Amino acid sequence: MRQMVVWLPDWPALVALADRPANTALAVFAKGVVLACTAQARAEGVRRSMRRRDAQARCPELVVVEHREHVDAKAFEQVLATIEQFSPTVGLLRPGLAALSVPEKFYGGEAEAAAVLTELLVEQGIWDVRIGIGDGAFVAELAARKASTQEVVIVAAGTNAKYLKDLPVEVLDLVNQEDSQGSGLAIVGLLRRLGLPKLGDFAALQSADVLARFGPQGLLLHRLASGEQPRGVSRRKPPPELTAAASFEPGLELSDAVVFSSRRLAERFIEKLDSAGVVCVTLGIEIETEAGATGRVWRHPRWFSSTDVLDRLRWQLQAEPPPAPVVAVRFVPTEVESVGAHAEGLFGGGPDEQVERSIARVQALVGPEGVRTVGVQGGRDPVQRQLSTPWGDRPWPGAIPAPAPATVFTDPQPARVVGAEGMAVQVNGRGAVSTAPAQFCPTEALGWQPVAAWAGPWPVDENWWDEAAARRIARFQVVGVDGSAWLMIVENGQWWTEARYD
Repeated sequence: MRQMVVWLPDWPALVALADRPANTALAVFAKGVVLACTAQARAEGVRRSMRRRDAQARCPELVVVEHREHVDAKAFEQVLATIEQFSPTVGLLRPGLAALSVPEKFYGGEAEAAAVLTELLVEQGIWDVRIGIGDGAFVAELAARKASTQEVVIVAAGTNAKYLKDLPVEVLDLVNQEDSQGSGLAIVGLLRRLGLPKLGDFAALQSADVLARFGPQGLLLHRLASGEQPRGVSRRKPPPELTAAASFEPGLELSDAVVFSSRRLAERFIEKLDSAGVVCVTLGIEIETEAGATGRVWRHPRWFSSTDVLDRLRWQLQAEPPPAPVVAVRFVPTEVESVGAHAEGLFGGGPDEQVERSIARVQALVGPEGVRTVGVQGGRDPVQRQLSTPWGDRPWPGAIPAPAPATVFTDPQPARVVGAEGMAVQVNGRGAVSTAPAQFCPTEALGWQPVAAWAGPWPVDENWWDEAAARRIARFQVVGVDGSAWLMIVENGQWWTEARYD
């Protein structure tokens, strides 16, 4: 299948440069090495994969930024939305890189289609756009990396092997940039040491020999080097529009009238979140008056209900009385999480609701940073071990609630969980359970027993930007009638037991 790949070079650096002068020498670091840098930094000698010490030695004024992948992904959503105006079949490879099928018939040819898409992105203020077209996303990505700014490189249909044969094996590193174990990178280095410096040399080997020597990862790289496309690109699912807004004609002068008139708006806002299978944990409230607009961001230790939303609106109006009649109110979900990630645990829920409301009321008066919680972190002395964070900050998304299990299995044990009718319990993409667990078999040695209590699921969606490394699981806490408690997961319909509570 003909694929078009859109590449925006140094995307992490472009995102970090958004609130800085355009001529800033900036580099984004991941694990101590340069991941991306600006043109100014590159002119001073900074290069990708360079260590921080070497980069700062070549460019003393270098601005150092740590890589924040979620920020890059969120910023790239706007680019994907623009590309979807051109073709709805766009798929995310990773932030800064997207693939889509080529709508050549509609635009009169592949080159013409690429020119239209380039112009569309340039109109959005993205100047360095490079496009490659080929049989499959891998070849199209290599072609895009050969293109100049606002240009397209097209690999003719049926010529993948010819195009690839003289390229160095190091280009396979593009497939393994998110390989956390580094197995793919090790294979590329080994190929060079074995005297196979070009893709054509690697492609000439027999598939059976490659599988026996390098394993499944090596076979995947071999198929790519041979010009095959062993896997397709999944179409991106655009995020739902969750913002809720209401207008008042004429404007409302009294705060109580604004809150009362926004009650149905808050309920619709929460209904939208429920339909999308998410909860709002960070909320932005924007109030527009005849004299201008104001806004504030609110955080919640669990998630916002319609009552919580109205409370924050009332407190915001009391803390900052509007200078003129209010003509519009908007609720913006700044940060959302899966509803399954906030399920109640077997060992208790969150803090007392009355305490939450009291603390949130104080936070409204003194500001988000004025109310803080204390904890313990790593350090060599008591001062370093003190941890102070704003109240409302939450633990790692998808983490299971305390306490931690006492026995964690090195290898998860195969398990089974069924409902009352004997059907296997499944979890859909929104974190909803197909049926309540009724019986389970934590390990083959223990056999079946009824479920006394259960909690979950806590969904975890890892590496969603990489189809090969993507993993979606859901964790459960399950208690049997014999009093034993287990931490279990379900992945692709298969149940496993990860740990046991003692």
